[in-house]
This record gives sequence, structure tokens and C-alpha cells, in this order.
Amino acid sequence: MTTLNLGNLATFRLVVQRGSFSAAADVLGISQPAVSLQIRQLEQFLQTRLIERTGRGIKATAAGLALLSHGERIEQVVDEAIRSVSEFNREVSGTITLGTGATACIHLLPPLLQQLRNDYPLLKVGVTTGNTLDIVRAIEENRLDMGLVTLPVSGRALDVMPVMNEEFVFIVSQEQPGAWDVLTPEVLHAQPLIAFESGSGTRALIDGWFEACGIAIAPVMQLGSIEAIKRMVRAGLGYSIVPRMAVENSADREGLSVHSLTPVLQRQLAVVMRQDKILSKGISAIIRMLQNKPLD
Repeated sequence: MTTLNLGNLATFRLVVQRGSFSAAADVLGISQPAVSLQIRQLEQFLQTRLIERTGRGIKATAAGLALLSHGERIEQVVDEAIRSVSEFNREVSGTITLGTGATACIHLLPPLLQQLRNDYPLLKVGVTTGNTLDIVRAIEENRLDMGLVTLPVSGRALDVMPVMNEEFVFIVSQEQPGAWDVLTPEVLHAQPLIAFESGSGTRALIDGWFEACGIAIAPVMQLGSIEAIKRMVRAGLGYSIVPRMAVENSADREGLSVHSLTPVLQRQLAVVMRQDKILSKGISAIIRMLQNKPLD
């Protein structure tokens, strides 16, 4: 090997970030021996040991720490070089990886991705779903190019760009009797709530809406799927509070009665990227489409 292998360098950085060869292998989708081989090849090229084992796992040697200090700058320069070359090509192309929540993936992204395919047939977009914390971590580790997540967001060296506001609404089965004119926390806290699972950003917003009135909620069900929640509500097992995009289309709200809350509950969705991420033509196109699709 006569030149520095950038893939081996990226694997080395991931091993140090994750704290083990096996954890890095899981992220990369390859075997642990393959990760060890890449690190060994990098050490052979540099003729020095970069990682040492300790009683608690692995850590970078002094030489490894020196290499890490240059790793991000090397990656940034490579990205800038690729972008400079791509400017000579008028076509929007390449591959972008996007992380977002399951609700946005199901109800927001399909028409947007269809429009992207029509406008930019050479652009490929890969989508990963997860909670905000997992998506932000993947962006920080450069496993995702960008994320569409619910604010607030905290993380190291992130660019956060709000793109839209979205209302949360009350849903109940059309077969369930009741007067649903003024839907305040005081009115709803005694009713059976079917909620998102605890720990999600969406659940935190809903909890906060009740807590602002000094009310703690005790859901009768906690589910991780928006479609499962709607199915339970349709069956008359309780009510729920969901993002409006989940019931925006007539087919999505079939069998459901939809109402606004008092006070109104909203979330802010934002695009999140690393600060050193090159704003490619493809990423810029996705941001423009999101900004032009308000849900207020």
C-alpha cells in the first residue's frame, strides 16, 4: 500500500468513537476480523501502533490521537474536492442518507421523494428511521448525511435549520360518544389516553403539554407505531394526540374524529447536519422542498 487508505482511516476513527472493534463492525455491517484487518493495514502503512487494548476495552495511542486530530480535516478536504469536481456536472446526482422519525417517513417523505426522483433522476436517497437521539448520533459519526428531527436538538458541532411547524391534534373513534368542543389538559386527563412510548421526542412534547397545567398523565397504552395507535383509537379503546400529518389525508383519518387542542400544541421540525458537511446540490434540493412544504 503506497497511499493512505481513506476507508481504513474512517474505520479507525469509528473504532475509537465506539470503543471496540465489534461495535464498529456492527455499524459498518462487516465482520470484526475485517475491521481488525483494516486497522492492521493502517498501522502497517504508518509503521506505528494506533490502538492499544486496556482492561476496559481499547484506546488510541499517542500516535493514534495525533492521527485522529487530522482525520476530520482530511475528510473535509476530500468532501470539498468532490464538491469542486461535481460543480462541473450540472446534473444533481450522488447518494444522500437521511434519518427521520417513523411518522415523517410514512406521511411526509413519500411525495417529497417522488418529486425528487422526477426532478433529479440521478439522485439516490436512502432513508433510516429512528428516534432523535439515535439520528443525531449517526450524523455526528458521519453515518448519515442529514436528519429531519423534532426540536430541541443538542449535539457536537451541528448545524440546525428549522424547516416547518406542525400541529398536534386530538383523535378519537367516530363511534365513541362525547363532546369534544374544547379539548384542554383538564378535560382530557380523566379520559383513556393511548400514547406514544415513553422516551420519544413526540411523547415528551405531549407530556409537556399536560405538565404545563400541572397534570401528570397515565396512559392506558403506550405504543411505538403511529399506525398501531390509530388502529387502537379506531377500535374505541381511547383517544390519542398525534401529529397532524398522520391524519392529513382522508384515507389516514378514516373512522377517526380529528380536533385541535386548547391550547394549540405544535412541534418544530428541523434539518440537522454536521457543521463540516458540504452542502451538495442534492442536500440543497431536499432542504428547499422541505421549506416549501409548510404544515402550519
